[in-house]
Amino acid sequence: MFNVVSRIYQPTDGQVTFDGQDLLSARANSISRMGIFRTFQNLALWPGLTVLENVMVGGHVHGNVGIGKAMLGVPARSEDRKMATEAYEILDQLGLASIAFKRAAGLPYGTLKRIELARALAGHPRFLMLDEPASGLAHGEVDELAALIRRVRDQFKLTILLVEHHMAMVMALSDHVVVLDFGRKIAEGGPTEVARDPKVIEAYLGTAA
Repeated sequence: MFNVVSRIYQPTDGQVTFDGQDLLSARANSISRMGIFRTFQNLALWPGLTVLENVMVGGHVHGNVGIGKAMLGVPARSEDRKMATEAYEILDQLGLASIAFKRAAGLPYGTLKRIELARALAGHPRFLMLDEPASGLAHGEVDELAALIRRVRDQFKLTILLVEHHMAMVMALSDHVVVLDFGRKIAEGGPTEVARDPKVIEAYLGTAA
């Protein structure tokens, strides 16, 4: 679904709208300009760039030069300075300012997850899709990430769509939950209601023989 919203996949049927706009008629490179951003289950950072540079990539969508020209070295010093300042402020808010000038390569996995979140925030999102952010994290890291997502949601006034298998995290964060079992919707509602649904319990916990 994330890939459909991002215009990577073309659906065979149906509609996708955001704030009254038909996303399926929009070009892929215009989705971010509508305020829709995402993170990836498999990290999509540039290991050779610094943390700050990785986050600045997210801000290029609103620049006049654009990321393509920037990578080719087209002069845009004032724009780069503005983006660097905004990127650093976001890193500071996420507790990452101390590693802003380190290369992404070799940093802990949990830290890289937060850098991806910072890059998405640099694009000034209105709607943020998080693709299994807790995958590969230790239990303590999951709790920290959940608290961070909650703080980011409130601070940046975001609508967040979270796809996640870590049920405790989903239930702690979500206002509304949709449960899929092999691509088929089996439940929808508030976290407490969904957690008690027999179909959800059977699908995710199993039943007695």
